[in-house]
Amino acid sequence: MHRRTLLAAALAGAVVTPALASGTARAADPGPSVTRTGTTTLDGQAIFFVSYDGLVNNNSFQKNGLLTYKGYQYAVWYTADRNAVVGRRALGASTWSTVKVGHTLRYNDSHNVISMGISKVDGRLHLNMDSHSDGFTYVKSVAGLMDNPAGLSWTASRFGAPQATLDGLALTSQFTYPQFVSTPEGKLQLSYRVAVSGNGRNALAEYDGTKWTNLGEWSASTGTYTSEHGSSTARNMYLHGIDYDRNGRLHSFFTWREQNGAVMCNGGGITNHDTGYVYSDDRGRTWRNNGGTVVGVTGGSDKVSVTDAGLVVDPLNPDHSLMNQESQFTDSAGRPHAIISYVPGRFGQCTTNYVADRTANGRAFHVRKNASGTWQKTEIPVPLNSSQRTKLILDKYDNAYAVFPFGRIAGASAASGYTDWKILFDGSGLNAFGEVVIDETRVAQDGVLSFMYQEKSSGTTPSALHVTDFRLPA
Repeated sequence: MHRRTLLAAALAGAVVTPALASGTARAADPGPSVTRTGTTTLDGQAIFFVSYDGLVNNNSFQKNGLLTYKGYQYAVWYTADRNAVVGRRALGASTWSTVKVGHTLRYNDSHNVISMGISKVDGRLHLNMDSHSDGFTYVKSVAGLMDNPAGLSWTASRFGAPQATLDGLALTSQFTYPQFVSTPEGKLQLSYRVAVSGNGRNALAEYDGTKWTNLGEWSASTGTYTSEHGSSTARNMYLHGIDYDRNGRLHSFFTWREQNGAVMCNGGGITNHDTGYVYSDDRGRTWRNNGGTVVGVTGGSDKVSVTDAGLVVDPLNPDHSLMNQESQFTDSAGRPHAIISYVPGRFGQCTTNYVADRTANGRAFHVRKNASGTWQKTEIPVPLNSSQRTKLILDKYDNAYAVFPFGRIAGASAASGYTDWKILFDGSGLNAFGEVVIDETRVAQDGVLSFMYQEKSSGTTPSALHVTDFRLPA
């Protein structure tokens, strides 16, 4: 996300003031706003089933279910007959061209999402799909497809056959949560979890335009965590995301989930606790805590562990139904921001029903590192009314936008130090089921907030899947 230069600001007649202590905004910068510009339909009858309180086509931890590259937007989903489909449109177009990629969804499990990535080094589109603690299916396009979208037809012949490996590289028999991220050099990395919920490890693989390499695991499932209720000796780290900033630093917020329910006040809650943060300055090979100390080496014996010092940026015990895999973004200065959500203590110190308590009393919070290097946290005054996740983006002026379940949008200005959160769009007319999938890549390219959502349905009756667009401040 690029800031206007001082010269451009002067030419525009803007008044330039020193950076505020709370951020990088200048007095002349506009605050957050959204103007809805249109909605398109991807599929009038997409597959619908509720699993783990979510939908397989709209689980917000997908990275990426929707993305933009070189003037075209791409989306992935499963049709009513379970076919995996990838669609594209020129930005601003009202219709999508679709291709079936030769795979059908195996189970009614909302974890089994489709994720996209682009290897800029050779212009390929990569898909990883249909996995929850088991094998995955991988498909990649021909080279150059993403570099010449107007000149190359959108047909099934542009994609290779589905594979159970990454071009022969077998990662793990217990694979979940594929998340693709492009490196500053144009390589493509794949973040994933090895093993199972409550006892899993994060790992990375990397594609250089010629082959995939498994870089290895970087988080540990071992060590002892003790709450006021009991102890646990196994867990997994759930990522809020994995993102490079404009300077090439790789950021990741996370929560821990313990295997042993004895750490909770009540068995109806969830064992997630604490918001942590790590970063890497060498493309994910080594990981550092907030203070800059190395706390893990990818593929090495020293991995990021619950017992490492300096990881937690917002402490919280397992009694408040903290959400895992929520959202993160980086601002124009490369500072990390996250959305987290849980049931605040003013509603009680022990949740007894994860879904019901979050729906009744859950709140989202904006956590960020400010210009002085201090972590700040602000409650967003919008009831969740859902157990599900909220997504975060920042515009080119570093204004923040939280996209809540049902497609509601709240915003806060950088100029205020993100203290003026308010609803900008209430979700009217969407009839959205819950979580939405954000196009994290588009806002930097044309200043549009774009997200995919599916209409509410019941049972297994298919429903419409849409993409809706909002213009942000120019």
